[in-house]
Amino acid sequence: MNSMTAREAFLHLKTRLTSVYDSNEAANIADWVIEDITGKGRLERLTSGNELTGEMRQRLQKAEAELLQHRPVQYVLGKCYFAGMELKVNEQVLIPRPETEELVEWLVQTVQQQQKPNIIDIGTGSGCIALSAKKYLPSARVTAIDISEKALAVAKENAVRYGLDIDFLKMDILNTSALQELPLFDIIVSNPPYISPDEKDSIQPNVLDYEPHSALFVTDNDPLQFYKAIARFGETHLAENGCIFCELHRDHARATRELFRTAGWHTELRRDMQQNNRMLYCRR
Repeated sequence: MNSMTAREAFLHLKTRLTSVYDSNEAANIADWVIEDITGKGRLERLTSGNELTGEMRQRLQKAEAELLQHRPVQYVLGKCYFAGMELKVNEQVLIPRPETEELVEWLVQTVQQQQKPNIIDIGTGSGCIALSAKKYLPSARVTAIDISEKALAVAKENAVRYGLDIDFLKMDILNTSALQELPLFDIIVSNPPYISPDEKDSIQPNVLDYEPHSALFVTDNDPLQFYKAIARFGETHLAENGCIFCELHRDHARATRELFRTAGWHTELRRDMQQNNRMLYCRR
């Protein structure tokens, strides 16, 4: 890779990425990568004629090769942005999505008047939900559970970075006997696995090949598997006047709501920015 300025590097990478992504996404990814490598934003790149150092060119070459293999840019850079925080991410955790920010926003708006709510985040992954709940509800006590020790390590690192006090526990929501030791919670929140293995063919390669399958796929071909477990957990571990917030698979949103309704919950289904049914609120 010959010498080039930051602007030339951006144009080069954007052109290369159009073989994998549409032009808008290729431009956005190239912009993020070049800014991360050079420390220069879009406007600075237009006016700066400084060439990339040898180390910068090496980083660019490595990033380009990985991106052309469909590796998500968040894993390439080792970070993503969520609720005003820069979070560490790697292949041990799902990449947080904007829809999940909407779920957290709904949760915070709903319970912000409560004094010291006790919150549990089921399947915390990077910790994005637990961290943002604690950030915006500082008086809350937040517990975050995950079946993956490696995911918990990432979440703990993110919590330490922002000085957020969260109880992290290695625990499987499908193992009801292990859950008995947990206290009552005012809020249960989760973005659980909800994709059936037979849907694999419809998943984009950048998701299927890199993101952790344990966080994506149910284990028994029932897309409602984890919602059933969350409903059972709510029966025994939700305090009086408590509530549940869940992120949903848009194709199974109504079925998920019906699952809770049938079990005696009052429910509210909410659309995301793309106008898909993606969030559910439940209370007794």
